[in-house]
Amino acid sequence: MEESAASPRSVRLVVNSPGQMGELGRRLAKLVRAGDLVMLSGELGAGKTTLTRGLGEGLGIRGAVTSPTFVIARVHPSLGDGPPLVHVDAYRLGGGLDEMEDLDLDVSLSDSVIVVEWGEGKVEELTDDRLQVRIHRTVGTVSSPGTPPGATETDEVRHVTVTGLGERWASVDLGVLSA
Repeated sequence: MEESAASPRSVRLVVNSPGQMGELGRRLAKLVRAGDLVMLSGELGAGKTTLTRGLGEGLGIRGAVTSPTFVIARVHPSLGDGPPLVHVDAYRLGGGLDEMEDLDLDVSLSDSVIVVEWGEGKVEELTDDRLQVRIHRTVGTVSSPGTPPGATETDEVRHVTVTGLGERWASVDLGVLSA
């Protein structure tokens, strides 16, 4: 992973593989705490669930993190004394916060780390303090150094922008994510 630009409340990273995306999630686990909202956006296949899987590993949660597309939300309790992870796929949610509350999750959202895929425009009203993670991938094929002239390979490269919004993230050094 290489850092391409940073500011105190935002960091841009280049992630070169699914393994590095998982590692980014494990690093992110060191920064989040109960009550945090992490909103993930990016194209299908960008790595949102892979990042969440790494976050879950870093938090020490129970159960495999898989895409919650068909169940909309999954609760992963902590195996230790950390917060549970609530993993939500808001792709099919149209009503925002009201529909989130209708999910009847058996955890207090303020006691959990909440990760919402496809949450933009839907769950921001949960809190003013949130971490926005945007993942962009190049679709198609690219030539890279070492590739023979005229040959291409599938692009695994992701450009990730992590932005902390609100007072909660004002003093958090997001630069540690690029370590």
